[in-house]
Amino acid sequence: MTGRAVEPTADGHHVVIDGRRWRATDPLLPEEVGAQLRRQLMCGRRAVGAALRAQDPEAEAAARVVVHRAKTALGERGTPWWEQTEQERRQRWETGLDESPQA
Repeated sequence: MTGRAVEPTADGHHVVIDGRRWRATDPLLPEEVGAQLRRQLMCGRRAVGAALRAQDPEAEAAARVVVHRAKTALGERGTPWWEQTEQERRQRWETGLDESPQA
């Protein structure tokens, strides 16, 4: 990993990294699903970087869609996972897997 300190908030809804608060990944997410979604997220982030270097706005936009879908499926964007039922949470990550390119 990055070696940066990651501190969960008391309620577990967020993590603090380098003094900045981020929404935590849904803890209900099965490990194998989380791993697949994180691979998709990193693939999308690499594609964003490549598109920026190539000054290709269309490729950048497409890559940002991949990043957004993965982060939403992980529970880090969209409706907070702690406000969803278990069925809604499962549907969120299954939809994310169905919509994202395979990594």
